[in-house]
Amino acid sequence: MIGILGASGAVGSHAAAALARAGDGPLRLGARRPEAIRVEADRADVETRAVDALDAASLAEFCAGCRVVVNCAGPSYALKDTVARAALAADADYVDVLGDDPVHEALTATGAVPAGRTVVLSVGTVPGLSLLVHRRLTELAERDATRATRLVAYAGGLERATATVAADILLSLDVGGAGGEPYGHPLAAWRNGRRVPRALRVNENAEVPHYPQRVALQPLLTAETERGARAAGLAEAEWYNVFPGSQVRALFTALPTLPVDTPEQREELVRRIIRAGEIDLAGAEPYYRLVLTLSGPDRRRTAVVRTDDSYRLTAAVAAHTVRALGSGRVPPGLHFAGDVLEPAEAIDELTRTGAADFSVYEGEGHTGEQAGDGFEDGEL
Repeated sequence: MIGILGASGAVGSHAAAALARAGDGPLRLGARRPEAIRVEADRADVETRAVDALDAASLAEFCAGCRVVVNCAGPSYALKDTVARAALAADADYVDVLGDDPVHEALTATGAVPAGRTVVLSVGTVPGLSLLVHRRLTELAERDATRATRLVAYAGGLERATATVAADILLSLDVGGAGGEPYGHPLAAWRNGRRVPRALRVNENAEVPHYPQRVALQPLLTAETERGARAAGLAEAEWYNVFPGSQVRALFTALPTLPVDTPEQREELVRRIIRAGEIDLAGAEPYYRLVLTLSGPDRRRTAVVRTDDSYRLTAAVAAHTVRALGSGRVPPGLHFAGDVLEPAEAIDELTRTGAADFSVYEGEGHTGEQAGDGFEDGEL
Protein backbone atom coordinates (compact mmCIF):
# COMPACT_ATOMS: atom_id res chain seq x y z
CA MET A 1 0.00 0.00 0.00
CA ILE A 2 1.32 3.43 -1.04
CA GLY A 3 -0.29 6.25 0.92
CA ILE A 4 -0.32 9.75 -0.61
CA LEU A 5 -1.10 12.56 1.79
CA GLY A 6 -2.35 15.78 0.19
CA ALA A 7 -3.63 13.85 -2.82
CA SER A 8 -6.06 16.60 -3.83
CA GLY A 9 -3.32 19.26 -4.10
CA ALA A 10 -1.23 20.51 -7.00
CA VAL A 11 1.58 18.00 -6.40
CA GLY A 12 -0.35 15.18 -4.73
CA SER A 13 -2.90 14.88 -7.53
CA HIS A 14 -0.13 14.53 -10.12
CA ALA A 15 1.74 12.03 -7.93
CA ALA A 16 -1.39 9.91 -7.56
CA ALA A 17 -2.00 10.03 -11.32
CA ALA A 18 1.60 9.09 -12.14
CA LEU A 19 1.62 6.09 -9.79
CA ALA A 20 -1.86 4.97 -10.87
CA ARG A 21 -0.99 5.11 -14.59
CA ALA A 22 2.17 3.09 -13.97
CA GLY A 23 0.25 0.40 -12.10
CA ASP A 24 2.04 1.03 -8.81
CA GLY A 25 0.15 0.40 -5.63
CA PRO A 26 -2.40 -0.33 -4.27
CA LEU A 27 -2.90 3.36 -3.50
CA ARG A 28 -4.47 5.09 -0.50
CA LEU A 29 -5.17 8.74 -1.32
CA GLY A 30 -5.77 11.13 1.56
CA ALA A 31 -6.94 14.73 1.84
CA ARG A 32 -9.01 16.86 4.19
CA ARG A 33 -11.69 16.84 1.52
CA PRO A 34 -11.53 13.41 -0.13
CA GLU A 35 -14.28 14.39 -2.58
CA ALA A 36 -11.74 16.74 -4.19
CA ILE A 37 -9.41 13.84 -5.10
CA ARG A 38 -9.39 12.93 -8.77
CA VAL A 39 -7.73 9.79 -10.13
CA GLU A 40 -7.39 9.32 -13.89
CA ALA A 41 -6.96 5.54 -13.81
CA ASP A 42 -10.00 3.34 -13.17
CA ARG A 43 -8.59 0.88 -10.65
CA ALA A 44 -10.24 -1.16 -7.93
CA ASP A 45 -7.16 -0.95 -5.69
CA VAL A 46 -7.31 2.83 -5.25
CA GLU A 47 -9.06 4.13 -2.14
CA THR A 48 -9.66 7.68 -0.89
CA ARG A 49 -9.77 8.75 2.74
CA ALA A 50 -10.36 11.88 4.77
CA VAL A 51 -7.24 12.75 6.77
CA ASP A 52 -6.01 15.75 8.72
CA ALA A 53 -2.21 15.90 8.89
CA LEU A 54 -2.42 18.01 12.06
CA ASP A 55 -4.60 15.47 13.89
CA ALA A 56 -2.51 12.65 15.40
CA ALA A 57 -5.29 10.05 15.45
CA SER A 58 -6.40 10.81 11.89
CA LEU A 59 -2.81 10.66 10.65
CA ALA A 60 -2.10 7.38 12.46
CA GLU A 61 -5.20 5.78 10.97
CA PHE A 62 -4.17 6.89 7.47
CA CYS A 63 -0.61 5.52 7.79
CA ALA A 64 -1.63 2.14 9.26
CA GLY A 65 -1.00 -0.67 6.79
CA CYS A 66 1.02 1.45 4.33
CA ARG A 67 4.36 0.23 2.99
CA VAL A 68 5.37 3.79 2.17
CA VAL A 69 3.78 7.17 2.91
CA VAL A 70 4.32 10.00 0.42
CA ASN A 71 3.75 13.44 1.95
CA CYS A 72 2.60 16.02 -0.60
CA ALA A 73 0.91 18.24 2.02
CA GLY A 74 2.34 21.47 3.32
CA PRO A 75 3.64 23.90 4.18
CA SER A 76 6.71 22.06 5.41
CA TYR A 77 7.47 24.53 8.20
CA ALA A 78 4.05 23.83 9.73
CA LEU A 79 4.18 20.03 9.50
CA LYS A 80 7.94 19.63 10.11
CA ASP A 81 8.53 15.97 11.10
CA THR A 82 4.93 15.22 12.17
CA VAL A 83 4.04 13.06 9.17
CA ALA A 84 7.42 11.34 9.15
CA ARG A 85 6.97 10.21 12.74
CA ALA A 86 3.47 8.91 12.07
CA ALA A 87 4.67 6.93 9.06
CA LEU A 88 7.59 5.44 10.97
CA ALA A 89 5.33 4.58 13.90
CA ALA A 90 3.19 2.60 11.41
CA ASP A 91 6.35 0.76 10.25
CA ALA A 92 6.22 2.46 6.86
CA ASP A 93 8.94 4.09 4.81
CA TYR A 94 8.54 7.81 4.15
CA VAL A 95 8.93 10.11 1.13
CA ASP A 96 8.48 13.87 1.59
CA VAL A 97 8.37 16.26 -1.36
CA LEU A 98 8.83 19.29 0.93
CA GLY A 99 10.75 18.17 4.02
CA ASP A 100 14.17 19.79 4.14
CA ASP A 101 16.99 20.41 6.61
CA PRO A 102 14.91 21.26 9.73
CA VAL A 103 13.05 17.93 9.30
CA HIS A 104 16.35 16.08 8.77
CA GLU A 105 17.83 17.70 11.88
CA ALA A 106 14.77 16.86 14.02
CA LEU A 107 14.75 13.21 12.95
CA THR A 108 18.51 12.92 13.45
CA ALA A 109 18.47 14.53 16.89
CA THR A 110 15.87 12.11 18.24
CA GLY A 111 16.98 8.99 16.37
CA ALA A 112 13.46 8.63 15.03
CA VAL A 113 14.38 6.49 11.99
CA PRO A 114 14.63 2.86 13.17
CA ALA A 115 16.92 0.26 11.60
CA GLY A 116 15.53 -1.07 8.36
CA ARG A 117 13.28 1.91 7.61
CA THR A 118 13.94 4.50 4.90
CA VAL A 119 13.16 8.23 4.88
CA VAL A 120 13.79 10.37 1.78
CA LEU A 121 13.36 14.15 2.11
CA SER A 122 13.35 17.05 -0.39
CA VAL A 123 11.84 14.90 -3.13
CA GLY A 124 10.89 17.66 -5.54
CA THR A 125 12.07 19.96 -8.28
CA VAL A 126 13.80 22.38 -5.88
CA PRO A 127 15.18 20.99 -3.66
CA GLY A 128 15.76 17.51 -5.06
CA LEU A 129 16.07 17.45 -8.85
CA SER A 130 18.19 20.60 -8.62
CA LEU A 131 20.96 18.70 -6.79
CA LEU A 132 20.61 15.69 -9.10
CA VAL A 133 21.24 17.94 -12.12
CA HIS A 134 24.23 19.48 -10.33
CA ARG A 135 25.60 15.99 -9.63
CA ARG A 136 25.03 14.97 -13.28
CA LEU A 137 27.03 17.97 -14.47
CA THR A 138 29.77 17.02 -12.00
CA GLU A 139 29.79 13.46 -13.38
CA LEU A 140 30.22 14.81 -16.92
CA ALA A 141 33.07 17.05 -15.80
CA GLU A 142 34.79 14.13 -14.07
CA ARG A 143 34.34 11.99 -17.17
CA ASP A 144 36.25 14.61 -19.16
CA ALA A 145 38.84 15.01 -16.40
CA THR A 146 38.03 18.73 -16.17
CA ARG A 147 37.96 20.71 -12.95
CA ALA A 148 34.73 22.47 -11.95
CA THR A 149 35.03 25.41 -9.57
CA ARG A 150 31.84 27.49 -9.95
CA LEU A 151 28.08 26.88 -9.99
CA VAL A 152 25.46 29.45 -11.01
CA ALA A 153 21.81 28.38 -10.89
CA TYR A 154 18.44 29.93 -11.76
CA ALA A 155 15.04 28.46 -10.91
CA GLY A 156 11.54 29.77 -11.52
CA GLY A 157 8.94 30.53 -14.11
CA LEU A 158 5.50 31.80 -14.95
CA GLU A 159 2.92 29.57 -13.30
CA ARG A 160 0.24 29.70 -10.64
CA ALA A 161 1.31 29.80 -7.02
CA THR A 162 -0.37 27.61 -4.44
CA ALA A 163 -0.67 28.77 -0.84
CA THR A 164 2.24 26.48 0.09
CA VAL A 165 4.46 27.92 -2.65
CA ALA A 166 3.50 31.49 -1.75
CA ALA A 167 4.41 30.81 1.89
CA ASP A 168 7.76 29.38 0.78
CA ILE A 169 8.37 32.48 -1.34
CA LEU A 170 7.92 34.64 1.76
CA LEU A 171 10.47 32.53 3.61
CA SER A 172 12.93 32.75 0.73
CA LEU A 173 12.64 36.54 0.82
CA ASP A 174 13.27 36.56 4.58
CA VAL A 175 10.00 38.30 5.37
CA GLY A 176 7.99 36.85 8.22
CA GLY A 177 9.95 33.66 8.83
CA ALA A 178 8.20 30.69 10.43
CA GLY A 179 9.19 29.34 13.80
CA GLY A 180 12.71 30.66 13.54
CA GLU A 181 13.68 27.92 11.05
CA PRO A 182 15.96 29.28 8.28
CA TYR A 183 14.57 28.51 4.83
CA GLY A 184 17.79 29.76 3.30
CA HIS A 185 20.04 32.80 3.36
CA PRO A 186 18.85 35.63 1.11
CA LEU A 187 21.62 37.51 -0.75
CA ALA A 188 24.29 35.04 0.46
CA ALA A 189 26.75 33.18 -1.79
CA TRP A 190 29.21 30.31 -1.42
CA ARG A 191 32.79 31.55 -1.53
CA ASN A 192 35.92 29.48 -0.86
CA GLY A 193 34.27 26.83 1.28
CA ARG A 194 31.95 29.01 3.33
CA ARG A 195 28.75 31.04 3.23
CA VAL A 196 29.30 34.76 2.69
CA PRO A 197 26.32 36.94 3.80
CA ARG A 198 25.05 39.73 1.53
CA ALA A 199 27.49 38.89 -1.26
CA LEU A 200 24.81 39.30 -3.95
CA ARG A 201 21.99 41.71 -4.69
CA VAL A 202 18.43 41.64 -5.97
CA ASN A 203 17.97 42.47 -9.65
CA GLU A 204 14.41 43.52 -10.39
CA ASN A 205 14.76 43.67 -14.19
CA ALA A 206 17.27 41.11 -15.44
CA GLU A 207 17.79 39.28 -18.70
CA VAL A 208 18.74 35.64 -18.10
CA PRO A 209 19.63 33.07 -20.78
CA HIS A 210 16.97 30.42 -21.45
CA TYR A 211 14.17 32.61 -20.04
CA PRO A 212 11.79 34.11 -22.64
CA GLN A 213 11.22 37.43 -20.83
CA ARG A 214 12.88 39.80 -18.41
CA VAL A 215 12.73 38.63 -14.80
CA ALA A 216 13.36 39.58 -11.19
CA LEU A 217 16.22 37.71 -9.50
CA GLN A 218 16.23 36.97 -5.77
CA PRO A 219 19.52 35.44 -4.54
CA LEU A 220 19.00 32.66 -1.98
CA LEU A 221 21.70 30.32 -0.72
CA THR A 222 19.86 27.19 0.43
CA ALA A 223 21.23 24.35 2.53
CA GLU A 224 21.02 22.07 -0.53
CA THR A 225 23.19 24.45 -2.56
CA GLU A 226 25.72 24.56 0.26
CA ARG A 227 25.79 20.77 0.58
CA GLY A 228 26.29 20.35 -3.15
CA ALA A 229 29.04 22.98 -3.29
CA ARG A 230 30.85 21.45 -0.33
CA ALA A 231 30.62 17.90 -1.71
CA ALA A 232 31.90 19.00 -5.12
CA GLY A 233 34.68 21.15 -3.65
CA LEU A 234 33.46 24.28 -5.46
CA ALA A 235 35.08 27.63 -4.84
CA GLU A 236 31.91 29.54 -5.76
CA ALA A 237 28.17 28.89 -5.90
CA GLU A 238 25.25 31.24 -6.50
CA TRP A 239 21.53 30.50 -6.59
CA TYR A 240 18.82 32.82 -7.91
CA ASN A 241 15.05 32.42 -7.62
CA VAL A 242 13.47 33.75 -10.82
CA PHE A 243 10.17 35.66 -10.95
CA PRO A 244 9.10 36.71 -14.47
CA GLY A 245 5.63 38.21 -13.94
CA SER A 246 5.32 42.00 -13.78
CA GLN A 247 2.66 41.92 -11.03
CA VAL A 248 4.72 39.61 -8.82
CA ARG A 249 7.84 41.69 -9.46
CA ALA A 250 5.98 44.89 -8.49
CA LEU A 251 4.72 43.22 -5.30
CA PHE A 252 8.25 42.15 -4.34
CA THR A 253 9.48 45.70 -4.88
CA ALA A 254 6.86 46.89 -2.36
CA LEU A 255 7.60 44.16 0.20
CA PRO A 256 9.93 46.23 2.42
CA THR A 257 7.05 48.64 3.09
CA LEU A 258 4.42 45.96 3.85
CA PRO A 259 3.57 44.71 7.37
CA VAL A 260 4.52 41.03 7.91
CA ASP A 261 4.82 40.81 11.70
CA THR A 262 1.69 38.79 12.51
CA PRO A 263 0.30 35.52 11.08
CA GLU A 264 -2.69 37.45 9.73
CA GLN A 265 -0.43 39.91 7.88
CA ARG A 266 1.61 37.06 6.38
CA GLU A 267 -1.56 35.25 5.29
CA GLU A 268 -2.74 38.41 3.56
CA LEU A 269 0.59 38.69 1.76
CA VAL A 270 0.30 35.05 0.69
CA ARG A 271 -3.11 35.87 -0.82
CA ARG A 272 -1.61 38.87 -2.61
CA ILE A 273 1.19 36.75 -4.09
CA ILE A 274 -1.38 34.23 -5.36
CA ARG A 275 -3.52 37.00 -6.90
CA ALA A 276 -0.49 38.64 -8.54
CA GLY A 277 0.54 35.32 -10.05
CA GLU A 278 -2.95 34.75 -11.43
CA ILE A 279 -2.91 38.17 -13.11
CA ASP A 280 0.54 37.55 -14.62
CA LEU A 281 -0.56 34.17 -15.97
CA ALA A 282 -3.79 35.42 -17.55
CA GLY A 283 -3.55 34.85 -21.31
CA ALA A 284 0.03 33.55 -21.08
CA GLU A 285 1.52 30.08 -21.51
CA PRO A 286 2.88 28.73 -18.22
CA TYR A 287 6.49 27.62 -18.06
CA TYR A 288 9.19 26.73 -15.56
CA ARG A 289 12.97 26.62 -16.00
CA LEU A 290 15.81 25.16 -13.95
CA VAL A 291 19.15 26.37 -15.33
CA LEU A 292 22.47 25.29 -13.81
CA THR A 293 25.91 26.19 -15.13
CA LEU A 294 28.96 24.36 -13.80
CA SER A 295 32.26 25.84 -14.96
CA GLY A 296 36.00 25.74 -14.45
CA PRO A 297 39.17 27.03 -16.07
CA ASP A 298 38.83 24.81 -19.14
CA ARG A 299 35.16 24.06 -19.69
CA ARG A 300 31.63 24.91 -18.71
CA ARG A 301 28.32 23.14 -19.13
CA THR A 302 24.80 24.45 -18.67
CA ALA A 303 21.94 22.05 -17.98
CA VAL A 304 18.45 23.35 -18.73
CA VAL A 305 15.30 21.67 -17.43
CA ARG A 306 12.13 22.82 -19.18
CA THR A 307 8.57 22.05 -18.13
CA ASP A 308 5.18 23.72 -18.30
CA ASP A 309 4.28 22.56 -14.78
CA SER A 310 6.78 22.35 -11.90
CA TYR A 311 4.11 20.70 -9.72
CA ARG A 312 3.83 17.82 -12.16
CA LEU A 313 7.63 17.61 -12.31
CA THR A 314 7.88 17.43 -8.52
CA ALA A 315 5.25 14.69 -8.54
CA ALA A 316 7.26 12.78 -11.14
CA VAL A 317 10.36 12.98 -8.92
CA ALA A 318 8.28 11.62 -6.04
CA ALA A 319 6.93 8.74 -8.16
CA HIS A 320 10.47 7.88 -9.30
CA THR A 321 11.64 7.88 -5.68
CA VAL A 322 8.83 5.54 -4.61
CA ARG A 323 9.81 3.10 -7.37
CA ALA A 324 13.51 3.37 -6.53
CA LEU A 325 12.73 2.72 -2.87
CA GLY A 326 10.47 -0.23 -3.65
CA SER A 327 13.10 -1.89 -5.85
CA GLY A 328 15.82 -1.59 -3.20
CA ARG A 329 17.81 1.12 -4.99
CA VAL A 330 17.57 3.38 -1.93
CA PRO A 331 19.26 1.97 1.19
CA PRO A 332 17.66 2.14 4.64
CA GLY A 333 18.33 5.31 6.61
CA LEU A 334 17.67 9.04 6.44
CA HIS A 335 18.45 10.70 3.11
CA PHE A 336 17.94 13.73 0.91
CA ALA A 337 16.70 12.76 -2.57
CA GLY A 338 19.45 14.74 -4.28
CA ASP A 339 22.10 12.78 -2.38
CA VAL A 340 20.75 9.23 -2.72
CA LEU A 341 19.06 8.93 -6.13
CA GLU A 342 21.13 8.14 -9.23
CA PRO A 343 21.18 11.33 -11.36
CA ALA A 344 21.25 9.79 -14.85
CA GLU A 345 18.62 7.20 -13.92
CA ALA A 346 16.24 9.81 -12.50
CA ILE A 347 16.74 12.22 -15.41
CA ASP A 348 16.15 9.45 -17.96
CA GLU A 349 12.85 8.47 -16.34
CA LEU A 350 11.62 12.05 -16.05
CA THR A 351 12.41 12.61 -19.72
CA ARG A 352 10.84 9.33 -20.83
CA THR A 353 7.58 10.04 -19.00
CA GLY A 354 7.35 13.56 -20.44
CA ALA A 355 7.61 15.35 -17.10
CA ALA A 356 10.36 17.63 -18.44
CA ASP A 357 12.81 18.24 -21.26
CA PHE A 358 16.54 18.25 -20.51
CA SER A 359 19.37 19.75 -22.53
CA VAL A 360 23.05 20.42 -21.97
CA TYR A 361 24.94 23.27 -23.61
CA GLU A 362 28.72 23.26 -23.71
CA GLY A 363 31.35 25.96 -24.02
CA GLU A 364 34.82 27.03 -23.04
CA GLY A 365 36.01 27.65 -19.49
CA HIS A 366 34.44 30.18 -17.16
CA THR A 367 35.34 33.80 -17.88
CA GLY A 368 32.66 35.58 -15.87
CA GLU A 369 29.88 35.52 -18.48
CA GLN A 370 26.29 34.81 -17.60
CA ALA A 371 25.19 31.21 -17.90
CA GLY A 372 24.04 30.06 -21.30
CA ASP A 373 25.85 32.39 -23.72
CA GLY A 374 27.20 30.79 -26.89
CA PHE A 375 26.40 27.13 -26.23
CA GLU A 376 25.34 24.43 -28.65
CA ASP A 377 22.53 21.96 -28.02
CA GLY A 378 23.40 18.56 -26.61
CA GLU A 379 22.11 15.69 -24.53
CA LEU A 380 22.08 15.44 -20.74
